[in-house]
Amino acid sequence: MALMGDHSKRKICYYYDGDIGNYYYGQGHPMKPQRIRMCHNLLLNYGLYRKMEIYRPHKASQDEMTRFHSDDYIKFLKSIRPDNMSDFNKQMQRFNVGEDCPVFDGLYEFCQLSTGGSIAGAVKLNKQATDIAINWSGGLHHAKKSEASGFCYVNDIVLAILELLKYHQRVLYIDIDIHHGDGVEEAFYTTDRVMTMSFHKYGEYFPGTGDLRDIGAGKGKYYAVNFPLRDGINDESYEQVFQPVMSKVMEMFQPSAVVLQCGADSLSGDRLGCFNLSLKGHGKCVEFVRRFNLPTLMVGGGGYTIRNVARCWTYETSIALQTEIANELPYNDYFEYYGPDFKLHINPSNMTNQNTTEYLDKIKSRLFENLRMLPHAPGVQMADIVDDALKEESDDEDKQNPDERISIRASDKRIACDDEFSDSEDEGGRTTTADGQKKNKESNRTKRMKLDDEKNSASTSTTTSVTTTVTTTASAATVVGGAGDGTGVAVDAKDVKVDLPKDTINQISSTSSSSTSTANTPQQSATTTVATSSLTTTAPSTSNSTIDPIKAPTAVVDSSSNSQITMVTANSKSDAPLVAKQDKAPSTSTPPPSLTTNSNATSLTNTTITCTTSSVSSVVESSEHTAQ
Repeated sequence: MALMGDHSKRKICYYYDGDIGNYYYGQGHPMKPQRIRMCHNLLLNYGLYRKMEIYRPHKASQDEMTRFHSDDYIKFLKSIRPDNMSDFNKQMQRFNVGEDCPVFDGLYEFCQLSTGGSIAGAVKLNKQATDIAINWSGGLHHAKKSEASGFCYVNDIVLAILELLKYHQRVLYIDIDIHHGDGVEEAFYTTDRVMTMSFHKYGEYFPGTGDLRDIGAGKGKYYAVNFPLRDGINDESYEQVFQPVMSKVMEMFQPSAVVLQCGADSLSGDRLGCFNLSLKGHGKCVEFVRRFNLPTLMVGGGGYTIRNVARCWTYETSIALQTEIANELPYNDYFEYYGPDFKLHINPSNMTNQNTTEYLDKIKSRLFENLRMLPHAPGVQMADIVDDALKEESDDEDKQNPDERISIRASDKRIACDDEFSDSEDEGGRTTTADGQKKNKESNRTKRMKLDDEKNSASTSTTTSVTTTVTTTASAATVVGGAGDGTGVAVDAKDVKVDLPKDTINQISSTSSSSTSTANTPQQSATTTVATSSLTTTAPSTSNSTIDPIKAPTAVVDSSSNSQITMVTANSKSDAPLVAKQDKAPSTSTPPPSLTTNSNATSLTNTTITCTTSSVSSVVESSEHTAQ
């Protein structure tokens, strides 16, 4: 398989759950999930998150885990806790749990998150929705079918490869962890659809497997490739063996997908490691694999000097993104961990490289001989594609145990956005399914349309017929009217004044002896009787109603101390003349007339406003009716 240009941009998705750093293997244990949180924080402060899609992985279900692991083993992991260990003594020995793989609080949930990210990444690759998927919380390559091993409980890599095999004929697994990837090799030892390629320390070193002669069995013979290494290998030697071997593997096996385990315990200065690689030497492996432009799942693995683990996986994320990042570390939540130099790259030590050129060349030649035994690009019988692993999660809060700790994932789901409408107004909750979100959006859109229609009808009603009734007494006046929104103010009569146009005043003078004057045109009302007291109509500033100055209202006023003034505006659609009549003022116990508005009707509309002097904030005056 030919190398492709490394200049091509590829789509990257990244899986991380904020809860992963909360789990704790125990005091003195070298495995610290906090390293994943440190890496994520460094990624954020470098700004790499802007160039990739970030997902929170689902929690892998028991059914998903038992596609590889035994039912009894997964049931045991789900049941055991630090407070009931005494009830599972026999099972702990049977499943190798207790020493290197301790029982800690949240053990099963930790396995779910680690596994969920790798399975989700594989599904994303199968759907061709991404080119590279990254899950640094995965890569636990030692776990067996019915046994925990090497700090690993559930083998997320095997489960991810099984998912990839639904769509890909051949999958290549590459392991650059210092420890041999025994769990993955064992799972696919007898198949020709998965080739396992591991570069690791061999000889009196955990797990003790990965000899050059371990080549697979049955149909899988020659599909297990192991490159045993000695202490102190440096960047140059590692590159000398990695690139030619991987080129030959790609040529002979021709995979359609790759899983790359990037264990950082092969770095110089690792707490449990004995290699002497720098970040650049380790990262060159990622860069070389990337150049083949194959769908790739990148996972974590070992790494026990956690500041270097965070450095390494941040750097290799930048390689996947083809983005250069500065050697000067940005300030982050764990900045003090990276002292005293606060640099991204680390310097190798001066330890002796026991991997001589002769030794490396000998191993390479043996591997090339084995690879020549492979049939070129083995075919696969056609079969129906199994359904994807991911399913909808159940968010039924009624079934949740109130005594269990609420994760960051669960608490985030309970946060309701301010601008969202609830399906249940009584409960105030919100749906989290896709159908529920669609219903919320449709409900939101419908309610906003209703609100807009109400506002438009309120403003339209003011341009049609409006009747304003004002009741005055010798000491106070009650103004009745409005725009149909129930607002109004009550104003003292002596503080109120009405300014009328000159033509109206002239008309008032000519008809002062008459109690009623009738207008004969529908567009302009001319019936007016004015009291001796001058009045000004007022309305709150929040009202949306305006009076058309062209259709000036007329007023009917009695000169007595207790009278009713009726201001009448003609309906533009009415052909009949409007008549304003003088009526006696209603008693104080009589309720004001109710509001009825119909912009299309030919009858008059009565609107009621009640005003007081103390609540008046502004006086709305028509520009054509303002007294200078």
